[in-house]
Amino acid sequence: MTEKATTGEKKAVGVRAPGICWSCQAEVSGEHFCPACDKIQPQPPDTDYFCFFGLDRKLALDAAALERRFHDLSWKLHPDNFHAASTYEQELSLEKAAVLNDAYRTLRDPVARVEYLLGLEGIRREGEIKQQAPPDLLAEVFELNEYLEELRAAKRAGGEAREMNELRHRLEQARESFQQKLECVLEELTDQFSRFDAAPESAARKNALQRMSEILNRHSYIRNLVRNVSDELEEE
Repeated sequence: MTEKATTGEKKAVGVRAPGICWSCQAEVSGEHFCPACDKIQPQPPDTDYFCFFGLDRKLALDAAALERRFHDLSWKLHPDNFHAASTYEQELSLEKAAVLNDAYRTLRDPVARVEYLLGLEGIRREGEIKQQAPPDLLAEVFELNEYLEELRAAKRAGGEAREMNELRHRLEQARESFQQKLECVLEELTDQFSRFDAAPESAARKNALQRMSEILNRHSYIRNLVRNVSDELEEE
């Protein structure tokens, strides 16, 4: 490991041309470590989570392979490996370790993976979700909200145990029904993965992205319903 970098050295590093190793000036192309001198490299500004793991921008990922790659990078990038390195290398290690954890949390979850991809592709902004009841679920949503309000009113009034249990039972049944719908929506979403991955850079690709965005809205709405019911049932 090299001696700690001075402030002047760090400033000089910051103005080096991209694609050049800060230590030995060998050509680099986005690797985490220089292939010539093995020094840790700064993250290119245009690197997304897929690139971070050395993956193509596709949705049908091998979960086991992703996990193996995560553990491999975790070991290589861990700050403990740079305790005797320069300050600059220690900072790079900390930055990359943080990105690694965020990237893994995002890519290992199919819903988060799609949301992230839609953001990269400019289809939707982060957190942009339409919270509107799907037309085919309006009657069931209305009934569910009635059950929720009845239970809340009974709690405020100190309702009898029998009444409370009956209301809880209704809500548990409704939650189970919506949970099943949620699983079906997730399956519908993952069915789109192969279509997107096989689509060329054309209208077919954009159509697949738009369809996944619509499915995500439905998934988010139902997931929130299930969460609200669970929160109400767990509340004493």
